[in-house]
Amino acid sequence: MKKTLHIILTLTFIFCFVKLKSQNVEFEKENFPNDKAALKDALNEIDEGDENFDLGGDFYNTALEFYEKAYNFNPNSATLNYKLGKCHLYSLQKTESIVYFQKAIILNDKVAVDIHYLLAQAYQFNMQWDEAIKEYNVYLNSVHANEVDFKKEVNKKIEECNVGKELVKHPIKVTIDNLGPRINTKYYEYEGFLNADESTLMFTSRRPNTTGGKMDDSLNIYNEDIYISTKDSITGKWKEPINPGKPLNTQYHDAIVGLSVDGQKIFVYKIENLGDIFESKLVGNKWTTPVALNANINTIYHESSASLSPDGKALYFVSDRPGGYGGRDIYMSKLTEKGEWDKAVNLGPVINSVYDEESVYFHPDGKTLFYSSKGHKTMGGFDIFYSVFEDGKWSVPENIGYPVNTSDDDVFFVYSANGKHGYYMSSKEGGFGGRDLYMITFNEQIPPLKIMQAQLTLLKGIVIDAVTKEPLLATIEIVDNEKNQLVASFNTNSSTGKYMVSLPSGKNYGVVIKSEGHLTESENFNIPLTTKYQEVVKNYELKRIEVGKSVVLKNIFFDFDKSTLRDESVAELERLIKFMNDMPNLKVEISGHTDSKGSEEYNQVLSENRAKAVVDYLIVKGINKDRLVYKGYGKLKPIATNETDEGRQLNRRTECMIISK
Repeated sequence: MKKTLHIILTLTFIFCFVKLKSQNVEFEKENFPNDKAALKDALNEIDEGDENFDLGGDFYNTALEFYEKAYNFNPNSATLNYKLGKCHLYSLQKTESIVYFQKAIILNDKVAVDIHYLLAQAYQFNMQWDEAIKEYNVYLNSVHANEVDFKKEVNKKIEECNVGKELVKHPIKVTIDNLGPRINTKYYEYEGFLNADESTLMFTSRRPNTTGGKMDDSLNIYNEDIYISTKDSITGKWKEPINPGKPLNTQYHDAIVGLSVDGQKIFVYKIENLGDIFESKLVGNKWTTPVALNANINTIYHESSASLSPDGKALYFVSDRPGGYGGRDIYMSKLTEKGEWDKAVNLGPVINSVYDEESVYFHPDGKTLFYSSKGHKTMGGFDIFYSVFEDGKWSVPENIGYPVNTSDDDVFFVYSANGKHGYYMSSKEGGFGGRDLYMITFNEQIPPLKIMQAQLTLLKGIVIDAVTKEPLLATIEIVDNEKNQLVASFNTNSSTGKYMVSLPSGKNYGVVIKSEGHLTESENFNIPLTTKYQEVVKNYELKRIEVGKSVVLKNIFFDFDKSTLRDESVAELERLIKFMNDMPNLKVEISGHTDSKGSEEYNQVLSENRAKAVVDYLIVKGINKDRLVYKGYGKLKPIATNETDEGRQLNRRTECMIISK
């Protein structure tokens, strides 16, 4: 319908003005001998418009207001039509520029050297690929032979149009929904980031109630602030966003450019040293004052857009520092043992192009990188691409496809942990304002990587005291049992006790929950590589270190029907040794338990031998034998039903009980 209307309007303009090539009427006295006063007013409007026009950016919108008043007086000026077209092209109403450029060419095809280039861009934005290619070729023929850079850029634009033609022929099945009037306003909303379970949304906006309420005079819009909204657990709708104020937001520019899986750590962009990245943490219900990342991340050049790996040990970010492959490249820095960001490494020519890359997002699956690029196979402006890191290398980036990608800039894309939703900024018709936030629902897998089937387990819940039921500040450690290696370490929120961690498939994980003055709990998650996305809610009630209290050692493993400790038990055993060394007066009982299968005598012997194996290991490692007691209870103390496989598995366990302090 839109395109049909556009064609009708275009034909109408052409019909009406085909006779006007020699009738270009500029704003000159001789053209309006009987209307000097109105001409003077129109010239004043043009002067006001020109002042804004020359500033560019959002000033184009202001220039439009003045030019349109002058246009009402005289619509037949090639120069004014050219300027109106350019204002629309560089604002949000890009396709509206077409009729003005067409009219300017009819009135005077020499009105500006770039008129055909700009008209081609307008056609490209409207996805009129063939018309765009035609106009780009007209412009090419008008460019001098020695202007190599211009020719290169125009040929790239023609290539983008050809890519666009192919992508539009094979659209991916998606539904794209505006996040609604609670999130979006008539102002700018962008850079939307969500925690892994999509319960919290943090985004950047340029609305009047920013902290300080100041305008960016260079852009003619309000400064940036960070806003936070949470999802109503019953209705599934977003609540009214709040501005958290200081210290997260200031009277200057504060934009969110990255968010951790659990939503408790954010990366903030501030205009310092041409643009730096800062970090802030959620402590209880308060955000800490953002602190600049070190000199390996921030330089005297422009750094923007940061994404933390799910284990918190790698940071992916964008910089235009020298030595890259293009204007802006994606870099990666690893966290050292001292907790500092190491020297940044360029991700290389597979990821980075000779053009700009922007808005990087590393997925919670621990291997998929999403980002926007003006290079690779884009259909215009920034397009969203993704690449997977496997076998030590990045795969060739794939365009996520149309209609997610368009001929305009498509940036700030994040992808939900479950692979069902994407979120990004767009300037679609029917929105609420300048730029809005949208949710993409993927109704089919994104070929060829089938990223919808995310391979990870999202583990979340709360940690509380077993007696008081009060939330606890606890440490959640993720251990690779097979390698006896600490994968990651996180803290619960001290006010709510909440935690959330991502466990990519393909590992035998030990999850350790510890809080000062409490017995350490452990959990085992042996997640095969083929395991698809799942959410697991685990709440933990930690017991205080008191006589008679016990805890199940869930990461101690034995060979089948034997009392031989498996190698995957080492991490749990070492934690137990540290616990005993930290409390030298502690005496504990190690007990073995079985399910109900087998004879009572057999289960008694097996459970006792397994408890003894643990005690023997501790003694060999230096724990005094007088502090250790082992017992086998066989099937006498079940903690679950023996009628199911799951229940029997819970009953087959090793426990540690405090018998004296």
